Amino acid sequence: MSEWAFVKSRTASDTGAVWRSADGELYKRTGTDDLRDEVSFQRHITDLGYPVPEIISSGTDDGVFYAVERSLGDATLHDLALMDVSRDGQISEELISTAAQVSARLMRAQADNPQVPAPWFDKAAFTGNVFDENPDFDTPRTRQLVGRAVRRTDSLPSCLGHLDYGLPNMLASGIIDWQHHGPAPLGYDVYPVLELVAFKGGGKGYSPTAEQRATYLRALDKVSVELLGSAVSEHLGDFLLAKCFFFLALMRPTDPERRDKHVKWQYRRTLFTMGLDQYESTGAIDTGTFPTLERFAADYR
Repeated sequence: MSEWAFVKSRTASDTGAVWRSADGELYKRTGTDDLRDEVSFQRHITDLGYPVPEIISSGTDDGVFYAVERSLGDATLHDLALMDVSRDGQISEELISTAAQVSARLMRAQADNPQVPAPWFDKAAFTGNVFDENPDFDTPRTRQLVGRAVRRTDSLPSCLGHLDYGLPNMLASGIIDWQHHGPAPLGYDVYPVLELVAFKGGGKGYSPTAEQRATYLRALDKVSVELLGSAVSEHLGDFLLAKCFFFLALMRPTDPERRDKHVKWQYRRTLFTMGLDQYESTGAIDTGTFPTLERFAADYR
């Protein structure tokens, strides 16, 4: 692989790596069956007009599966957000506008290619893992609220969704890292984007303001009203309930000596409980009320 420069190990997989060509025009990813599945899916949605990198080639080299795709650029919106904060102390309005434009492109492609409705919540939210690791949360109340969210989103068209959508996977020219994909109600991936930062506990290095989050939602609602005749932001609470599960999944520590991991698990459990309570009471979840991990850890005993 002398013509390829190592970039990083694949973060969403236990195997494989990402490499960049000398001219920066191409990326090569290596992996196993999970990458094969992702590449097949990415080719499919490319044909549907989704804003994703074009797969140039794929195959096996020395027994290792690889895929080569065109670069969409080097700076993700996560990278640009960090640059904004470093320069100005806050995320720029330009970045919020860019995020809305990228998400609108994805939502339009999804709306143009509706899918047969299929169960989505359990895969998107990793409910099985969450209940396995947190059996005290597997209650009739929790399952009733999940059922409410699913019933409410039944009114939305089903689409092929990016189930790990966020600023680190978004570039101005498209969207990368489609390993976690599947059926989803239209809007599930794009609407919560700026809300997800709160689940990270303040450790991302930036935090959108309430007005920036509202601006982003208004921009997407203009598109959803055009496409569906209704504002999909009314389902943000339903989507965020799934995200409460998603961010608790795979968090229970196995090493009793790692207090930091135990605290983070308890932190995510607290956010889960807060989200569940708010959703039950109002049908919405206000991520602006979530404490930072630092504040939680300071009070945790």
